[in-house]
Amino acid sequence: MAEENNSQIKDRDIGVEMRESFMDYAMSIIVSRALPDVRDGLKPVHRRILYAMSELGMSPDKPYKKSARIVGEVIGKYHPHGDSAVYETMVRMAQDFSMRYMLVDGHGNFGSIDGDSAAAMRYTEARLSKIAMEMLRDINKETIDFIPNYDGEEHEPVVLPARYPNLLVNGVSGIAVGMATNIPPHNLGEVIDGVQALIENPEITPLELMQYIKGPDFPTAGYILGREGIRQAYSTGRGSVTMRAKATIEENNNKARIIVHELPYQVIKARLVEKIAELVRDKKIDGITDLRDESDRNGMRIVIELRRDVNPNVVLNNLYKHTAMQSTFGINMLAIVNGEPKILNLRDVLYHYLQHQVEVIRRRTQFDLKKAEARAHILEGLRIALDHLDEVIALIRASQTTEIARDGLIERFGLSHEQAQAILEMRLQRLTGLEREKIESEYNELIQKIAEYREILANEHLILKIISEEMQEIKDKYADERRTEITVGEESILDEDLIPQEEVIITISHTGYIKRLPVSTYRSQKRGGRGVMGMDTKDNDFVEHLFVTNSHHYLMFFTDKGKAYRIKAYEIPDLSRTARGTPIINLIQIEQGETINAVIPVEQFESDKYLFFATRNGIVKKTPLEDYVNIRKGGLIAVNLREDDSLIEVKLTDGSKELIMGTSQGMSIRFPESDVRSMGRAATGVKGITLDDDDFVIGMDIVDPEQDVLIVTSKGYGKRTPVTEYRLQSRGGKGIKTINVTEKNGPVVGLKVVKNEEDLMIITGSGTLIRTSMDGISTMGRNTQGVKLINIRDDDYVTTVCRADKESEENSEDQNDEEETESSE
Repeated sequence: MAEENNSQIKDRDIGVEMRESFMDYAMSIIVSRALPDVRDGLKPVHRRILYAMSELGMSPDKPYKKSARIVGEVIGKYHPHGDSAVYETMVRMAQDFSMRYMLVDGHGNFGSIDGDSAAAMRYTEARLSKIAMEMLRDINKETIDFIPNYDGEEHEPVVLPARYPNLLVNGVSGIAVGMATNIPPHNLGEVIDGVQALIENPEITPLELMQYIKGPDFPTAGYILGREGIRQAYSTGRGSVTMRAKATIEENNNKARIIVHELPYQVIKARLVEKIAELVRDKKIDGITDLRDESDRNGMRIVIELRRDVNPNVVLNNLYKHTAMQSTFGINMLAIVNGEPKILNLRDVLYHYLQHQVEVIRRRTQFDLKKAEARAHILEGLRIALDHLDEVIALIRASQTTEIARDGLIERFGLSHEQAQAILEMRLQRLTGLEREKIESEYNELIQKIAEYREILANEHLILKIISEEMQEIKDKYADERRTEITVGEESILDEDLIPQEEVIITISHTGYIKRLPVSTYRSQKRGGRGVMGMDTKDNDFVEHLFVTNSHHYLMFFTDKGKAYRIKAYEIPDLSRTARGTPIINLIQIEQGETINAVIPVEQFESDKYLFFATRNGIVKKTPLEDYVNIRKGGLIAVNLREDDSLIEVKLTDGSKELIMGTSQGMSIRFPESDVRSMGRAATGVKGITLDDDDFVIGMDIVDPEQDVLIVTSKGYGKRTPVTEYRLQSRGGKGIKTINVTEKNGPVVGLKVVKNEEDLMIITGSGTLIRTSMDGISTMGRNTQGVKLINIRDDDYVTTVCRADKESEENSEDQNDEEETESSE
């Protein structure tokens, strides 16, 4: 016996056994549990629930029955798995926020969009929805195949007839072994229109189908941002769409609030509210003062109260950025096709569904034909009997038994067994004249139907026509308006959407520290004030550049080495007034030894704009702005400098301006921009002004004939002189005197073209900053030394001057206590 048993043991490589066993397991999971069939769009558990409810007679016109009874029927006959899994599936089929068109009509607590779970199945009741009956219609007409259930005692459908494309209409998600599916729900009317278009044009492409099927249509409505993700998904079977909540901004008494009416698909409202509260608590979103959920039976309403001083659009964009109010739905159109999982594009899905419907109609017609032919066969026998009524009655009366009578009828009139049996079972009332007419009429109708059925089976165009007509009936009966709105525009939230558009000050120290802060940080003071501390500088450092710009504009940085760098203004850290700042090398990849000598804001890189460069040695150059649109992180060569030269200023022009250049020793030159031809980025440029050996250029600006030239010296002196006092010259000359440079006022450090409706900002090497109104600065001739603009210590000196927009009267009031203290020191 031992030898006999040992002979049945076979050696097998464990790797092969593991691989084959796992593949069998994986395919079982893929086909039998996790993925939907392309024909009816259902997983086995969904199909079994619907079929079991149908067998229990739970149609929409019948009373509800306990969910526990349904679950018991499903797991007892068709789905030998856990009851909780079956119940949860049935619950989801009854939720109006989960299914676009519910297949189960639930009665009781079936959960909520807040994430509340359904009541236990012993408390809830259910029945089939009306549209679910379209999934099961004609199932008893041999339209689909049946297979034995798990124990062989029952039979279950392989697939449902599915008289509408449920795979797209309700969507599905599932995770198998090594693959997953995620198909969004769609609008029933649009999908049926797509099938109709495929019937009319079998060669239609997925993108052409988008004329009919616009995109996913989620039960929770909301928005879809852009169409690119939809096009990709419909063309390839894979893609993603960005969903966004529907929110409106209401304003009352100068105070705004955000009202959220609709959420992205599968977002749980209660968790969203918790997340918003968490972000407010952690100060990641500023400006929210109250948060309430006012949703009721009339619809969703989440109220977000805001402070008066915040921009509601910025807060809303932050909510989109940091919460599930904006989510992504990854589309993966994977389904079972002929027993194998396949990725399908939009046309593939509709094509396979249409082929299924052709098969359903063909099998239904064959069933009806077979039934009609059987009935016509019986009626033919009855007609024969009625035509020979006396003889038939005599034959039956003379027969000893039913069998003898049947055999006699078969032999005498050439009838079949079924016809003879039908004659024997015919009631006497059928012998009346009226009944005879009914038989004749029924027979003639059947002959006509049989001809129609045979014609349908012989002509596929008629089958397609039937499909089209019946689907149109379903559309007319169940289709509704699209809920999800597809918007055109950006598909993601850019960082600038989260930053308020406001005027900001950018400060850069000599050693490369940079920071951003609002213009309102500095209040206007009278001329000669001591100012307030604008930046805390370390030893031997000082503020060298100050610039006023918009937070959404690009900032182009030009270094003394002639290189250009670019970042957005909002990318610069927003720090306190006295903070030192962030090393600029953390923001741009500036090289060792480079210093920032010019910064200009650029909103767009327009083709008709130019950058006008000036160097320390008086060289100028003009280059189209669009040449600088692609600035790499490591910078870009902006101007080719000579060995002993450095870049000191850059201006944005339109090609028709006049420019004025000033030197350290008080010389200046005004010349037309047209004197300098447009050059490429690598060009060196041409001479703008001729300099003395001990002189160098300190600034350049664009001329406005109605404005003044402001000159500021290193010891805090300055003046304004009308532009008209500066005659127009050709470039390259020595220029004319713009200020008397003496030991008292020191060399010139700043030249700006200014107007009364501006403020002036002056920064010293120690980091002190003063803001003063431009109209408070004296207007003098060119050959004067100016008046004192700022009181500075003997060891301090002015490094930078900058224009700023005029402050409003509200912001120009007396300084607060802190600023008053600093001003009196």
